Amino acid sequence: MSKIFAVATNTIRQALRLKIAVAFIILLGILLPLMGSVMVGDGTLQGRLQTFVSYGLSLTTLLLSMLTIIISIYTLTSDVAQRQIYTVITKPIRRWQLIAGKLLGVILLNAALLTLFAALIYGITIYIPGFVDAPPDEIARANVEFFTARDGIKPLQTDISDQVRQEFERRRSADEIPDEVLINPRLRQREMDSIRESLRLRERSASSGHSLTWDFRNVQPADPEQNIYIRFKYQVSDDPPEGMIHSRWQIGDIRQMQAGRPETPIYRTERSDSIRVSHEIAVPADAIADDGYLGVRFISSPQNRTVVMFPTDEGIEVLYKAGEFASNYFRAILLIFIRLVFLAVLGIMAATFLSFPVAILLCLVVFLTSIASGFIIEAIGFFATDSVERLYDFTIKPLIYMLPRFDTANPSEYLIPARLIRWSLIGEMAGIMIGVKALILLLLAILIFSYRELAKIVV
Repeated sequence: MSKIFAVATNTIRQALRLKIAVAFIILLGILLPLMGSVMVGDGTLQGRLQTFVSYGLSLTTLLLSMLTIIISIYTLTSDVAQRQIYTVITKPIRRWQLIAGKLLGVILLNAALLTLFAALIYGITIYIPGFVDAPPDEIARANVEFFTARDGIKPLQTDISDQVRQEFERRRSADEIPDEVLINPRLRQREMDSIRESLRLRERSASSGHSLTWDFRNVQPADPEQNIYIRFKYQVSDDPPEGMIHSRWQIGDIRQMQAGRPETPIYRTERSDSIRVSHEIAVPADAIADDGYLGVRFISSPQNRTVVMFPTDEGIEVLYKAGEFASNYFRAILLIFIRLVFLAVLGIMAATFLSFPVAILLCLVVFLTSIASGFIIEAIGFFATDSVERLYDFTIKPLIYMLPRFDTANPSEYLIPARLIRWSLIGEMAGIMIGVKALILLLLAILIFSYRELAKIVV
């Protein structure tokens, strides 16, 4: 281990001598405090905090990712190009120890830099409320919707497979489905998915004077003394006057209303909310029944004169506090660190058999593809023809799935809406990205470098 640590120490010194490394560090040290002072978002305290954290973490992740790729590749290719490798391999050190030492040095440097800038972002975030002198209502809203970690539960969904098949058969009997859809399994599945989505949306629609009821199970807030929040968003068939929907809500153990024996409170409220914007209703947690059940009923006012719809993805959800901002922020940093570890292994592997510019290009392609992998898969699946999609399924798609899916664990997507980052997500990302994919790359790097000819005999 002493040999590996010696190589790691030398790697850190070598990296810190790079001008680009110093430039990235200075750049982050200047930009982050500047962003904290000039970014205002939508003008509210919450908007200011969300904008700074989103851009601050994104900038830090991007620059540290680029720096990781550059350092991990340079530390090995420069030794070979400048023939410093000869003085190393002549010493009693195995090649796998050299690779492990290089990797350990890059990872330790990443850990130190990420800790430094993550602490800087956290400190600025905590300082912003006092710096901007926000009014009490904005501070209270920021504490509820930003400085916390909330878990969410979607309403229970019934199985509508039979209704989907019946609707498909009805459309086929009425000649509403083209022949190519009937004979093509892929197009047929797309049609079924479209029918399923339309039926789900129909379940979540209410005309004027009608109601909708949702059942939520296993609602377990961390603090039963605090509020829970009903988050919802309206879509409409026709825009109402002034873009507002008038409604009445009943929240609690709605089962009691039928039994006629109320045991827990049922909260009622009348509201007027804008369409296509998310809203939240706060109610005390004692509305939850002892078995974790919560019922939510929406009653559309007759004056709306339009059909109110709740989208299936973000139409309605119950949110409750499940943790603190500091612990959630720590988990977000761990997600970034997992990404940096993978990129360090990728760079080391590329440097074992490629020159510096080619290895940089390879790592950048992998990095950018991993960031946009979800978009690429969705776009090709939506726009591609059947023949192109078949070719894609056997060529590009398996390659994309072999790469890490950075877009599935973006820390900002959790911190900005104050959503809890579960330890299970971190364990899953670490297991797949480091325990499987990075480990395969590391073993491949050791194998390639062990058999690589570093010097040639010239007669």
